[in-house]
Amino acid sequence: MSRRPALVALLTADTISAVGTRMSALALPWFVLVSTGSPSRAGVVAFVEMLPYVLAAGAGGPLIDRIGGRRFSIVADAVSALAIGAIPLLHDRIGFGGLLVLVGIAGGLRGFSDTAKEAIFPRVARESGMEMTRAASLQDGLHRLATLLGAPAGGALIAVLDAPTVLLFDAATFAVAAALVLLLVRVPPAEVPVKEESYRLALRAGIVFVRRDRLAGAIIVMMFATNLFDAAYNSVLLPMWATLVGSSVVLGLASGSFAIGAVLGNIVFTAYAPRAPRWALFTVGFIVGGAPRFLAAGFSDEVWLLYAVSFAAGLGIAAINPILGAILYERVPEHMMARVQGVLTAVAWAGIPLGGLLGGAVAGVAGVHVALIGTGVLYLAVTLLPLVRPVWRELDVRPSVPSPRVAEDSADLQAR
Repeated sequence: MSRRPALVALLTADTISAVGTRMSALALPWFVLVSTGSPSRAGVVAFVEMLPYVLAAGAGGPLIDRIGGRRFSIVADAVSALAIGAIPLLHDRIGFGGLLVLVGIAGGLRGFSDTAKEAIFPRVARESGMEMTRAASLQDGLHRLATLLGAPAGGALIAVLDAPTVLLFDAATFAVAAALVLLLVRVPPAEVPVKEESYRLALRAGIVFVRRDRLAGAIIVMMFATNLFDAAYNSVLLPMWATLVGSSVVLGLASGSFAIGAVLGNIVFTAYAPRAPRWALFTVGFIVGGAPRFLAAGFSDEVWLLYAVSFAAGLGIAAINPILGAILYERVPEHMMARVQGVLTAVAWAGIPLGGLLGGAVAGVAGVHVALIGTGVLYLAVTLLPLVRPVWRELDVRPSVPSPRVAEDSADLQAR
């Protein structure tokens, strides 16, 4: 029996929930900015949403490996629907503190859900017969499509309706995602079963695995920094810039322009993924896809300039996540996927809550244009690292499927 329907269902569930998440990513900071006029509070909301996400992604890995990614995904998405749905229903009665509690709960559940889906994805993709780099590219392309649909729709709905209403759409998407995984996704067992070990040893095994891989260390450092900058831009700086030059529609179109470029770039990359030069595409893509957006908004208030630069940035960035996803799926044993994925996500994504917090603080003191320019310069410096550090050349090395036994023995040795 073909397993392709399971892959289709998993990708569909992931994409539907991502559409809602992209909408709420605009709705929450916009709601706080409009209702309070405080960029610092918008930054606090972004921080409170992403900090539990990072903690859940990192701490949940061993539990997901043991209990099963499918179960975790279903439960986390179902409860997420309840938590996110409560925000628009209760926000006028619970105050800012209560809003932060609900946002934090929703962020933590999303961390569990995303890590669980990432853990089962390589097994479902491999069972379907699809080449792994192409599967990772398809997954990322659908995430880009979610941004393409979710960001403009979110901006338009905020303008036509209001931000709390948009969050109800987000809650519905999580409910649909849970139902799809429950009814249509069946995950083949790992080639090596998860060992019965304590939570602490399981978590440490994931940390040791990451520590011993030099390329993984370089990836974590770069992704921490770029995620910090991107979070400052998306959560605070771009919404502030949009309030100065236009409206929430401008905010949605800027995000949508980036997404259109990313989707088109992803289509091309997916077609050539198995033979694409990873290092060259990664390096050039990050240089083009990172700093120019910040500098365009920092030096000019022309919305069409930002749209054009965002579109080009999307084209450049399209190959980044598929390359990183393929590297992870090729190097990490299936039975350790959730805990390793969790460690990588926790460290790399730790920059996201900090980015929203720092972006709001800097913009509040120095102004949005100075914050955009300064962040853009730092972003450019970080994305030049693959040109000067030889370890990045390992992106072009395509190893065979990792040996579960070797990886397990190495982790056990370090844990002792």
